[in-house]
Amino acid sequence: MASGERVGQVVHVFDKIMVAVVRLDKGIRQGDRLHFLGGHTDFDQAITSMQVEHEPVEKATAGSEVAVKLDQPVRRGDAVYLLKE
Repeated sequence: MASGERVGQVVHVFDKIMVAVVRLDKGIRQGDRLHFLGGHTDFDQAITSMQVEHEPVEKATAGSEVAVKLDQPVRRGDAVYLLKE
């Protein structure tokens, strides 16, 4: 069961480099703790690296697609939630 507010969905995965592309419904910032939840996915992680259009960014806005570096695998379609501190 996810806690927090849904902020997006995984739309692409680069398995070899452990990067997920998330289409955002709400903005996020570097350092936010996100929860990834799907059929085989259930973990949370603080975001330490993210990029938009191959450029490092500190924050990403609703409607954008952001690439985030992860420690665990995710799958396309997994939901992404912002955990409250």
